[in-house]
Amino acid sequence: MSKSKCLIVVNTFKDDASSLSALIEDFLKERGVESVLYSYDGIEGKADGGDSLLAGTDFVITLGGDGTVLYACRSCASSGIPVFPINLGEFGFLAGISRLTWREELGRFLEDRAPVAERSLVRAEVLRDGRSVLNVLGMNDVVISSAGAARLVNLSVAFNHALLGPFKANGLIISTATGSTAYSAAAGGPIIDPSLEALLLTPVSSFSLSARPLLFSADGELAITVMPSRVPLSLTADGQVEHDLKDGDVVILTVPDFRARLAGATQENFYAALQSKLNWAGGPRA
Repeated sequence: MSKSKCLIVVNTFKDDASSLSALIEDFLKERGVESVLYSYDGIEGKADGGDSLLAGTDFVITLGGDGTVLYACRSCASSGIPVFPINLGEFGFLAGISRLTWREELGRFLEDRAPVAERSLVRAEVLRDGRSVLNVLGMNDVVISSAGAARLVNLSVAFNHALLGPFKANGLIISTATGSTAYSAAAGGPIIDPSLEALLLTPVSSFSLSARPLLFSADGELAITVMPSRVPLSLTADGQVEHDLKDGDVVILTVPDFRARLAGATQENFYAALQSKLNWAGGPRA
């Protein structure tokens, strides 16, 4: 794959990002790769400048944490543009390339010798009175919950038109396999190998002890209807994109046919991160 133009997404909240971006620009220039800097301040927008900023871009480098990676992947996935994530954050579950080894790994990436994993996403479309008012992607998850302090909300859930029943909870998390290690895991959901394509429904603080996480085929469609409630509700994608919901809104959740492409996200690195970052042990002697 030809790599002649790169977009470098610089998280402006990371102290080292600016100085490191200058080093990367020089590294790329020496190899005949044109680079463009984009300052990301955490405010959503499709790499603001939209598709025009990504036009002609062969790959994207992110300098930040996992939030910066999520932002870039949502913007790049539909175009098939790979993301090379250098970790400047604290956690770095998705941003798996160290600031200490970026030269070697970027060199291999430019020579097509580095693994690039494909990760599925979740698409959420909000229908209001039969009209589409929102269409958004999540790489980790889409969350439907009360807009303010944690309050019980009423949601009706169906999968492929089969009614699963009403859910009374603080919210529902609909995550991808990638997002199974994020908010869903904190709410008691299972860890899913990121190579699998599925939709995971995890209730948040359900009013019923019988409510358990549910795993659905990526070929199906989840439909969540907002039932009358005393509190305002909102939909959030990856914790970064938020949209207010109204009674009667129907949220349609599907897995799109395109994938996010993420450098350095090998299966080996995923399971190593479970142990080193999530403290997964598997047993008392592991």
